[in-house]
Amino acid sequence: MAGRVQPVLAGVVTALVGFASSFTVVLAGLRAAGASDAQAASGLLALCVASGLVAAWLGWRYRIPMSAAWSTPGAALLVATGPPPGGWRVAVGAFLVSGVLIVAAGLFPPLGRAVAAIPKPVAGAMLAGVLLPLCTAPVRALVELPMVAGPVVVGWLLLHRFARRWAVPGALVVAVAAIALTAPPAGLTGAALIPSITLTAPAWNASALVGLALPLFLVTMAAQNVPGMAVLVGYGYRPPFGAALRTTGLASLLAAPAGGHAVNLAAITAALAAGPDAHPDPERRWIASVTAGAGLAVLGLGAGVATTLVAVAPPILIEAVAGLALLGALATALASAVTDPATREAAVVTFVVTASGVTLIGVGGAFWGLVAGCLMLLLFHRRQPAAPDQPAPAEREGRWGHSSGGRSATPTARRTRPSATDPIRSAGT
Repeated sequence: MAGRVQPVLAGVVTALVGFASSFTVVLAGLRAAGASDAQAASGLLALCVASGLVAAWLGWRYRIPMSAAWSTPGAALLVATGPPPGGWRVAVGAFLVSGVLIVAAGLFPPLGRAVAAIPKPVAGAMLAGVLLPLCTAPVRALVELPMVAGPVVVGWLLLHRFARRWAVPGALVVAVAAIALTAPPAGLTGAALIPSITLTAPAWNASALVGLALPLFLVTMAAQNVPGMAVLVGYGYRPPFGAALRTTGLASLLAAPAGGHAVNLAAITAALAAGPDAHPDPERRWIASVTAGAGLAVLGLGAGVATTLVAVAPPILIEAVAGLALLGALATALASAVTDPATREAAVVTFVVTASGVTLIGVGGAFWGLVAGCLMLLLFHRRQPAAPDQPAPAEREGRWGHSSGGRSATPTARRTRPSATDPIRSAGT
């Protein structure tokens, strides 16, 4: 009995931290894409239930702690992109296309490897550019609403110092208290205790497919699925990557008409269920992911109240909480982007174009940032001259984007297999 209590408690913590740390990002993203309050609540509920069922199924089926979540970077992308031409129905259509692409990546491993082959500096810079607008919100909130945002930021700082895992949930509690004190007395009386599913008929247009569906797929794969798999590989598991993609992609398809943008493997909270804190025995940690899935599905019942809180709060305050939740992801993305001097300029170009928020022919900045970064790498990529006692470049292994951004000058640039840095090859199929 005692052996089951620890992973169950770890699963409860995983669900609570995962939900409280980023549901504000999800609601901000869905509303930015054109959803009404009812549609946003429906989307949050659908994501909670779909992610919870995926985590419970994968954990029980494979006896591996494979946690699932919504795409937090994908929600940040929705904020950065704004409503697509055609409104919410077109956004739902883009969610469906992104889900189809994730399923395809699970059915055809070369597609998954192609996404993983996007140069890491460019992928990191694109993600950083997507996250930047939300991550600046705490600063803007301190200037616009110092009496309300100040306690939120101070609470986050103190908890980040002494109980880092609870920093964002703690900041959220302070924000809720601030909302309760400043909102109109009747503001919360219409809160729906049990949210209802609101279905939306999808629509499609070319600009949304290129400017929203494709970037959502790439961000979800590069910032959630691949890192989530790497966490599991790093803890010694060989998770079935193809099956995980097919399952999360199918869940995304089912959640999309109800407003869910993407379901994927957890990356930020994956270690809570897969690490030794969940259980000393790695073969018992799957209980934590199953419990986390069940807990997340139950937490989805509060989507209506959460949406009402967001609706009555000053928008900048909600964005501030979302920005605090994404600061760690922004730091990781920036570090990945600028670590290698050989690709640093291409990464900076990607970051600048993405963060600019420009829209060209109806396509948002995330896509153009990715294009600009890849073009920079192609234009300024130079082959390293081979030493007389080394094979010619054409005979050596190593391609730009997989190692240091240029062709390998020595055999040491070859990647060891299996490795946590190459989760697709390390994981099972």
